[in-house]
Amino acid sequence: MGERERRTAWRGARAAFASNWRNPDLRRAQLSFLGAWTAEWAFTVALGIVAYRYGGAAAVGLVGLLRMVPSALLAPLLSPIADRGRRERVLILVSVVRGLATAGAAVIVATAGPPVVVYALAVLSTIAATLYRPAHSALLPSLCSTGHELASANMVRGLLDSAATLVGPLLAAVLLQFTGVDVVFAVAAAASFGAAALLLRLRYDAPPRPPARRRPNLVREAVEGLRAVARDRDLLLIFGLAAAQALTRGALTVFSVVVAIELLGTGEPGAGALMAAVGAGAVLGSLGSSLLVGTGRLGAWFAVGVALWGLPIALVAVVPAEAPALVLLSLVGVGNALIDLAGFTLIARLAPDEVLARVFGVVESVVAVFVGIGAVVASSFVGWWGIQPALVAIGMLCPVLAVVAWRRLRRLDRSVAALDREIALLRGVPMLRPLPLPSVEQLARALEPVTVPAGGTVFAQDESGDRYYVIESGAADVVRDGHVVANLAPGDGFGEIALLRMTGRMASVVATRDLALRSLTSDRFLCVVLGYTPSAQQAEATVDGIMSGYEPDDPAADPPAR
Repeated sequence: MGERERRTAWRGARAAFASNWRNPDLRRAQLSFLGAWTAEWAFTVALGIVAYRYGGAAAVGLVGLLRMVPSALLAPLLSPIADRGRRERVLILVSVVRGLATAGAAVIVATAGPPVVVYALAVLSTIAATLYRPAHSALLPSLCSTGHELASANMVRGLLDSAATLVGPLLAAVLLQFTGVDVVFAVAAAASFGAAALLLRLRYDAPPRPPARRRPNLVREAVEGLRAVARDRDLLLIFGLAAAQALTRGALTVFSVVVAIELLGTGEPGAGALMAAVGAGAVLGSLGSSLLVGTGRLGAWFAVGVALWGLPIALVAVVPAEAPALVLLSLVGVGNALIDLAGFTLIARLAPDEVLARVFGVVESVVAVFVGIGAVVASSFVGWWGIQPALVAIGMLCPVLAVVAWRRLRRLDRSVAALDREIALLRGVPMLRPLPLPSVEQLARALEPVTVPAGGTVFAQDESGDRYYVIESGAADVVRDGHVVANLAPGDGFGEIALLRMTGRMASVVATRDLALRSLTSDRFLCVVLGYTPSAQQAEATVDGIMSGYEPDDPAADPPAR
C-alpha cells in the first residue's frame, strides 16, 4: 500500500468512527450494545461460579447447555416481534427483563437462596437476550443513510463486542477479588438497565413496513424469515460460511482446554490464556477493520475472516508450542472481527428490511446450533484420532470453504458496488435524500433503465403519468405550452407531480442530448416516499415549489423541473 493509499485508509477509518459519534441515535444504540454485552459477559462469569460451587464442572456444562438450547429454538420464533414495530422498544424491553432477572439472581445469591432459582433466572435472561442482537442488527440500517455508514456501524459494534468480551470478565474478576458473586450480578443488572435507558432518547423515523397482521402468528412469521434466506443464493452462501465458522467456534471451546492441558502442558490457566489471545486479537482486528470500511470488498474480507477462523487452529497442530499458539489464536480473533464487519453488513444489505430482524434471528439460531455441534464433533475427533489430527481436520474446514466461495463473494462485492452507485444517484434528489438506507435501497433495487435519444420525448404534456425518472447521463428541457421552462441535467429527478397529485403531466420533457434514465413505477415510488414522513414532506414542498412556478400570474418563474 502506497503512502497515498495509507492516508486515504486512515481518513476512512477516522470517518468511520466519526460517523458513529456524530449521529446521536447511532451513538446511543452502540453504547447500549456495549452495556448489554458487558453485562452478558459479567453475568456469564458469575453464573459459572455459582454452578461450579454447587455442582462442579458438570454443572457448569449443564447450565451452559440450558442457556444455549432456548437461544437455538426461540431466536427464529421471537425475532418477528422486532419486525412489527419500532425495534428500539424491543431492545428496551429485552434489557429491562435481563436487568430484572440478573437483579433477582443477585438477591438469591446474597440471601443464600436455592441455586436452581438462579439457573431459572439465567434461562429467562437468555431467552430475552435471544432478541437483542437480531433487533439491534435490524435497527442499525434505519439509523444510517449510506452503505458506508452501515459498514462503519457494524465495524464499531464489532469493536465494542470485542471490548465487552474483555471488559465484562475483567470487571467480574475485579469485583470477585474484593466483593462477591452477588455484587457481580448487581453490577451486571445495572449495566442492563443502563443499556435500556440509553435507547429511551432515540429519535428517528422508522422506514415504512407492511401493516402487521391483526392476528399475528409467530410461527408463520418466523417461516417468512427462513424463506427470505432460502430465496437468496447470496444469503444462503453467507449463512453456510457462518455455520462453518460457528462449528469451528464450538470446537475451539473444547480445543482450548485440551490443547492447553494435554498438548502444550500449560495447565488450566493456559486454557484461559488461549481464549484471552482470541479476545485480544478480536480487539486489534476490530481496530484494523476500520481501515476496510470504504474498500467495497466486504465479500472478500468476509472470506478472509472465515479462513482465519480455521487455518490458525490447524497450524497449532503443526507448531505445538505456547508462544506460537497464542499468536495463532490471536489471528482467530482478527478473523472474528472481519466477520463482524463484513458478514453483518452484507446480510443487512441483502435481506428485505421488513423481515430483517427475523433473518438475524435465523443467524442466531444457526450459530447456537452449530456451536453445540462443533463442541461434540471436536470431542469425538479427539477421542478417535488424537488432538493434532482433530485440530487439522476441523481447522481446515473454514479455509477450504472460503476458497470455494471466493468467486461468488467477489461477484457479490460487484453487485453491492453497483447498488451503491444507484443509491448515490437517488441521494442526489432532494426529496429522496431524507430516506433511511433500507428505504433508498428498496428504491434502488426497483430502478429500471430507460434510454431516450436526443430530440426524443420522455413524456408529453397532459398525458397520464405512471413513472418517476432520474437522469443518469444526458440533458433535457422541460417544455410547457411550447416554452422551455427548465433544463434538466444528470442527477435531476422529474415526473413526481403526476404521481403525487394524480393529474396528467404538467409539461413535456424532451431530450437535448442522449438520455440514460433510471425509472420507478408509480407504486414503488409512492409506497416509499409517502410512507416516510420526512421524504413525504420534502416531496410536498418540491411539488408546491414547481406548481407555484406554473401559476399564470408568475410568467417569469423558472421551475427546476417537470
